[in-house]
Amino acid sequence: MKVLVTGGAGYIGSHAVKRLLAAGHKVVVLDNLFRGHREAVPQGVPLEEIDLRNTDAVTNTLTHHAIDCVMHFAALAYVGESVQQPLNYYDNNTGGTVGLLTAMRRAGVRRIVFSSTCATYGEPEKMPITEETPQRPINPYGWSKLFVERILLDEAAADAKFSFAALRYFNVAGSAEDGSIGEDHAPETHLIPVLLNAALGKVPKVTIFGQDYPTPDGTCVRDYIHVQDLADAHAIVMDALAPGDRRFYNLGIGRGHSVREVIDAAKKVTGVDFKVETGPRRPGDPPMLYANADKVHRELGWKAKLTDIHHVTETAWRWFKNHPNGYQSP
Repeated sequence: MKVLVTGGAGYIGSHAVKRLLAAGHKVVVLDNLFRGHREAVPQGVPLEEIDLRNTDAVTNTLTHHAIDCVMHFAALAYVGESVQQPLNYYDNNTGGTVGLLTAMRRAGVRRIVFSSTCATYGEPEKMPITEETPQRPINPYGWSKLFVERILLDEAAADAKFSFAALRYFNVAGSAEDGSIGEDHAPETHLIPVLLNAALGKVPKVTIFGQDYPTPDGTCVRDYIHVQDLADAHAIVMDALAPGDRRFYNLGIGRGHSVREVIDAAKKVTGVDFKVETGPRRPGDPPMLYANADKVHRELGWKAKLTDIHHVTETAWRWFKNHPNGYQSP
């Protein structure tokens, strides 16, 4: 299959590209490189440096490469930034997807796997989160993704052969087990990379935001899914899509790890006792968030394999230790 991976030069997108190539698919990457890395795209894979809002250029790319399916990762993804710059998020995430779908319609491409998020659920009242949990985003990032889910449903209603899957996933972590690609964000806000940067001495300390939550150790609990498992899920879902399909799946490991558990794992893996301090809670941080991913297992047989937080951290550490400056490391 010929697959266009939008955001394929980014963290999750690059791992999806690696997985698709291993399965024998032909891949084209589309990325405006605003936060992606040219170095993350394998040699021999075409890279189209295009913004999704350039509908004509996207249409030409889809047509020129005879694309069969789109895997759509391209998005801004910082919750705090979305609160400060909501228009950018609606323009890029929602508007960009409208541009992509318009181009797909023009080019006759009717299959898409969309990178959605658990942020569409907001602050659920019950755990674990199922696909039937009410979607009530509490920030523009979550809304920008939920709007896309609605748009996909409307496009499917207008075209009986259009098929899509929206994959709502939780905290993505780790790097390719072979150390070839990894996580390189600026700024970096994800917990495990922040901890590893502290172990490398790149930041002087790590702050725990609140230790009085109603959880076993008082710190927030989150569902950490390894990026390779996530890439596997995208490939499996893509292969299963049939004309007219409308699929929604949660992707996670089905349980959570607390901030302190992750800190302990990072210290053990790195062998560095970096400094940790406690600060006040951050507004909008729910005590616990973790997925029920039974639906995708029941329907497609997918289940997360890399679920040990020490192993997840080890794969990330392998990348960070060998690439302390990300893709700009010598």
